[in-house]
Amino acid sequence: MARSTGSRSRALAALVVAAALLVPAAAARKSAGPTVVVGGLGALTHLAAPAGEPGRLYVVEQRGVIRVVEGGKLRRQPFLDIHTRVSCCGEQGLLSVAFHPRYARNRLFYVDYTDTAGNSRVVEYRSNRRTAILSSARQVFYERQPFPNHNGGQLAFGPDGLLYIGLGDGGAGGDPNNNGQTFRTKLGKIWKLDVSKRGAQPQLVDYGLRNPWRFSFDRATGDLYIGDVGQNAWEEIDYVARARIGTVLDFGWAVYEGDSAYDSSRTLDPRGPYVRPVAVYSHDEGCSVTGGFVYRGKGAPALAGRYFYGDYCSGTIWTLKIVEGKATDVRKESYRVPGLTSFGEDARGGLYAVNGSGIVFRIAS
Repeated sequence: MARSTGSRSRALAALVVAAALLVPAAAARKSAGPTVVVGGLGALTHLAAPAGEPGRLYVVEQRGVIRVVEGGKLRRQPFLDIHTRVSCCGEQGLLSVAFHPRYARNRLFYVDYTDTAGNSRVVEYRSNRRTAILSSARQVFYERQPFPNHNGGQLAFGPDGLLYIGLGDGGAGGDPNNNGQTFRTKLGKIWKLDVSKRGAQPQLVDYGLRNPWRFSFDRATGDLYIGDVGQNAWEEIDYVARARIGTVLDFGWAVYEGDSAYDSSRTLDPRGPYVRPVAVYSHDEGCSVTGGFVYRGKGAPALAGRYFYGDYCSGTIWTLKIVEGKATDVRKESYRVPGLTSFGEDARGGLYAVNGSGIVFRIAS
């Protein structure tokens, strides 16, 4: 699924080759690289796991279904099937799942999807341990979408126990409604919501985002990392230290794309300080960033504390470390994941990746 308007056709054509098997990359450093866990699924948009289920992975099919991988094998019965409520595909669909921090007790989880009218909904469900109870659905967030792209769609619980929701700028190209720097809609921003309170209103976290296709919290530090998809030239990674998450920040779109000027006729909204990205890459190296995670698993100590991210079109994987708020030791890893749509973590911090050809990869246990 392409996630950015612009010159993507040549990169997307390259994806079709090899049906998204691993491709060696010409990088100086060697790495064991990903291994296939399961394949044969529909186009995948996300992967997650509740804290109390170390043997299970929940993988999100864009068409509107969540499947369970248990012990390396795909469970036949879907965990959730709402395909009749979901508009798919392109940049629309069932886009992510987040499990409540107390899922083991309350069995609550949350999904973000594009409804059949093309608008964004976040809905709470309860499970019976094996499958979702469809009658338990409770909508907690809604936003109209003016165009069928840049839906954002990431959900994640933060270290404060609140649900964080990412929205793109609403689509088309160049943010024609200036949603990144104005507040007529919720678009182009990250919000947080106290799902324990009925009728709670979302609170602004950050703005000036084009399409935050995957953000995550470091499970060790609580720091926030955002992969924000660019327009025609630059892709960016944004970083917020945990102590600063309560401060509303402006990441600059559409005045800036990456750390370069984009539209000099616009101005930054003054309600938050402008924060430059910690890492960028040009469209010579890809076309659409997929944000990832800081690796905190136990199986690959040499990767501890490194933030993983990649590109949807080229399949390139990068890692970096944040030291005193700045990216250090930015490097390309020695493998690619073509069609990379999302990273994900298991219950113990193992790192995975999924792609648009329906394959789940293990990056590091």
